[in-house]
Amino acid sequence: MNELCFLPASDLVGLIAAKEVSSEEVTRGFLERIERYDPLLRAFITVDADGALAQARAADASKAERGPLHGVPVAVKDNIATRGLRTTAGSRVLADWIPTSDAPVVRRLKDAGAVILGKTNMHEFAYGGTCTNVEFGAVRNPWNTDHVPGGSSGGSGVAVAAGLVTIALGTDTAGSVRLPACQCGIVGLKPTYGRVSIQGVIPLAWSLDHVGPMTRTVGDAALLFAVLAGCEQADLTGGIRGRRLGVPRRYFFDGLQPDVESAVGRALEVLAELGAEVVDVDWPGVELSNSVTWTIVMGEAAAYHRAWFRERPDDYSAETRANLELAETLPAADYVQAQRARTVLQQAVTDVLERVDALVTPALAITAPRIGQTTITVGGKTKEINPVFIRLADPFNVTGLPAISVPCGFGVDGLPIGLQIAAAPFAEHTVLRIAHAFEQATEWHQKRAVAL
Repeated sequence: MNELCFLPASDLVGLIAAKEVSSEEVTRGFLERIERYDPLLRAFITVDADGALAQARAADASKAERGPLHGVPVAVKDNIATRGLRTTAGSRVLADWIPTSDAPVVRRLKDAGAVILGKTNMHEFAYGGTCTNVEFGAVRNPWNTDHVPGGSSGGSGVAVAAGLVTIALGTDTAGSVRLPACQCGIVGLKPTYGRVSIQGVIPLAWSLDHVGPMTRTVGDAALLFAVLAGCEQADLTGGIRGRRLGVPRRYFFDGLQPDVESAVGRALEVLAELGAEVVDVDWPGVELSNSVTWTIVMGEAAAYHRAWFRERPDDYSAETRANLELAETLPAADYVQAQRARTVLQQAVTDVLERVDALVTPALAITAPRIGQTTITVGGKTKEINPVFIRLADPFNVTGLPAISVPCGFGVDGLPIGLQIAAAPFAEHTVLRIAHAFEQATEWHQKRAVAL
């Protein structure tokens, strides 16, 4: 059963359809692993064991046409509304909220036949990248439980990496799908802005938020993306020979941890060996993206939280409270200027993508830091963790481009490293095909978390 828990969702669908295993057996297998490992990992806030088993039995008994995820257990980040199932956004503010309707992405999962296993832990209200959650416990990286898993979708990343579920949903405002995917050694796809519904998602910043798949393989990411977006599944065959891949070395390769730089360099060599043309490009003004992101997040988070924050500030963690206090001082002119700068960045990257099929960068400049660590030394400079975390990811939130993180190696500390691939709006199939070609040429996706 442990081996089944590490199979791709596409394989589980086939096994369940062939009645070689039942959805109930698979669901029980995941629940047993959750019971064994999650007291340490804290990947879940709510596990709906009874509900999941009832859904699994119904899937096994169903005579209706089978959906693409029929009988497969799925986990959902806890800022995505689930009817009848507690949704907290990782905060005491919503500790007892039980939605009366599903978010559209959850309805799509259910319509596809998925079994909702539970709700995953996260950084409170998605406002941070470490998942050191004071209300529900710090999420721990399954490769080394003294380290963070990345965030804010860290619970989903850990659940998939540790074999507690086969696929999961995360949300991504400044990298929060791709960064935990990178730090947990799995696949994380951020679709084009607006391609997948964010209705029913408790927002961090409406104009930057995305919902995306977190999986162990690119094939599963393609499968789950097709379900969420309501589109045909990407054809991942055919290779990437002749594809022109742009490498924006300025900014994206500045101040990398040496082992990250080496791993990404080797990944670029693999892509070239697969027949892609790898060329250097420049994205003018991309260095503005970090300040643009923080400004937009501050303005939109302050707007969303205004009523709660004024009525019950003590229900927020100290970190989130400090973020919102600062956000309430943001001048409106700064928010407007950030949105204007965003337009400039979008036009600049559009020009770059007229000359290449995709951009390839590191997903993160460092490997996962320790739990409780607040600063990191990068390129000889000591910096706060959160800005370092989002620096290479947030340009693709600001511009709304589809981007994926796939495993590309391990640091000297034994922690995973991710490769980021991005392309033009609505070119998810291009991103997925390139990522799949790389995945099939390497073995990083086959590794399992050693701490377990």
